[in-house]
Amino acid sequence: MARPTVRILSRYILRQHLPPLGYALAALTFAMLVNQVAKQFGNFVGKGLPWSVIFEVFALSIPFIVAMTLPMAVLVAVLYTFSHLAADNEVTAMKASGVSIARLLIPVTVGATFVALIAFVWNDQILPRSNHTLRTLLVDIQRKKPTFQLKEQVINEVVPGQFFLRAARIDPATNALSDVTIYDLGDPERRRIIMADSGRMAYSTGGTDLYLTLRDGEVHEVQRSDPNHFNRTFYSVNRIKVAGVSNTFETTQNDEYRSDREMAICQMQDVVGRARIDETRVRRESIAAVRVELRRISHLTPLPPEPVDTSPPPPSTYCKLLAFLGHLVTPDSAHAAETQNPSQARTPPAPPAPPKVITNVAQAPIALSAFEQRVRSARQRAAIYEVEIQKKLAISIACIVFALLGMPIAIRYPRGGVGLVIGTSLAVFSIYYVGLIGGEELGNRLIVSPFFSMWTPNLIFLLIAIPMLWAVRRAGSTAHGGDWDELKQTLFGWVRRLRIVDFGLRGR
Repeated sequence: MARPTVRILSRYILRQHLPPLGYALAALTFAMLVNQVAKQFGNFVGKGLPWSVIFEVFALSIPFIVAMTLPMAVLVAVLYTFSHLAADNEVTAMKASGVSIARLLIPVTVGATFVALIAFVWNDQILPRSNHTLRTLLVDIQRKKPTFQLKEQVINEVVPGQFFLRAARIDPATNALSDVTIYDLGDPERRRIIMADSGRMAYSTGGTDLYLTLRDGEVHEVQRSDPNHFNRTFYSVNRIKVAGVSNTFETTQNDEYRSDREMAICQMQDVVGRARIDETRVRRESIAAVRVELRRISHLTPLPPEPVDTSPPPPSTYCKLLAFLGHLVTPDSAHAAETQNPSQARTPPAPPAPPKVITNVAQAPIALSAFEQRVRSARQRAAIYEVEIQKKLAISIACIVFALLGMPIAIRYPRGGVGLVIGTSLAVFSIYYVGLIGGEELGNRLIVSPFFSMWTPNLIFLLIAIPMLWAVRRAGSTAHGGDWDELKQTLFGWVRRLRIVDFGLRGR
C-alpha cells in the first residue's frame, strides 16, 4: 500500500494539471474553430441557409478539432505545470524529501493514459459519426443554389453528368456571366457546345429550374448517329432552361456511403480483411491462369479450380468487446437485426470463376500486367484503411508521448515561462502534424508500411524524451535550469560552434 504522503503528492500533481489542461483545450479548440468559421462562413451566408444549419456545420466541426487539440492540450498542461513547480522550487523540495523524478512521472503518466483512452474512444466512436453527418450536410448544402458555388475559369458541373458551364467572369451579386462556354450532354443522341460573349442566370419561381440568357454567341452541334455532319448556329440572344436544379435545402435522410474517416476501427478492419481476400484471390487467379496455359500447351487435362475462402475475417478482440457491450445496451434491436435475414448467414460462397486462359503468347504481358494492377489496387485499398486505423491509435498515444516529453523540458528550463510553453508547443505540434500528413501520403501510396507511416512522429519524440528524462533524474541536476534563451542555445548552439570551428580551420 502506498504511503499517504505519496498519494497526497500524486493527487496534488494531478490537480495542478487539470486547470491548464482545460484552459489549453478550450483555447486551442476555440482558436481553430474561429479559423474554420473565418474560412467557411462566406460560403454559407450567400446561400440563404437557416442559421441553425450554419451553426450545425460548425458544431459538427468541433469533434475533428478536439481530436487534434487534445494531445496539444496535454503537452501545454505538462509544460506549464512543471515549469511553475520547478520555478517555485517545489521540485527541489520534493527531491530533497526523497521523491525521485521517476515517482513524479507516475501520476503524470497515469493521467496522460486516461486522457489517451478518452482520445481513443473519441476518435473511434464519436469522430466518425460526426464526420459522416458533416459530409452529408455539406453535400446537401452544395445542392442548394449550386450556381453560387460556380468558380471562374473552371468547368463547373451544374447537372451531374449532363450540363457543364465555364465562365471567365462571374458576378455572384447580379448573376452576370462573361465569356461563357456550356457543354450540354443531356441528350444521348447529340452533343452541343454553346458559347456566348455574356449572359445572366435566373431561377424559376419554385427555385427548381435555372434559366440562362446568353448573348452574342454560337452553338456547335454534332449528331452521334452522323458524326460527319456538323452544325454551327449563330445567335444574338439564346435562352436555355436547365431543369432539375434545386434551390431549396433538403436534408438527406439515409446516406449509406462512408469513407475511411467516417468509419470506426471495426468497420475499417472488415474492409481491410476483404481487401486482403481480394488480393489473395487475384494472386491465385494469376497462378491458375499460368498453370492452365502451361497444361494447354502441353496438351494435358486442365485441373479443377482450387477453392478460395471468401468468408469475412473474424473480428478482433476489441470488436468482439464492442459487440458484446452493444448487445447489453440494445439486446432487442441487435437480436432483431440478426434474425431479420437469417438466410444471409447461411448462403454458401459463390464458386470461384475459372481462370482466364491466355490464348496468345503476345497477350501474356498484358494479362500479367492486369493481374498486377488488380493486386496493387487491393493492396492500396487495404493500406488506406490501415493507415487510418493506425492514425487513430497514434494520435491517442501521442498524449502519453507528449507528457513524457514535456516534463523534462519544463524541469530543465523552468524560467522559460509562457514563452517556453508556447514556443515548445508550436514547434512540437508543427513537426508532429507535418509528420502525420506526410506519413499518411506515403502510407496510402504503399511507399511506407501503415504502422511506420503513422507511428514515426511518436517514435521520434519518444526517443527524444527518454534521454531527457534520464538527464533530469540524476541527483546532480537542478531545478534552476536555464530560461528560454538557454533552450535556444541548447537547440541551435551547435550552429554557432560549427561556425567557430570552421573559422578556426580557415585561419590556419
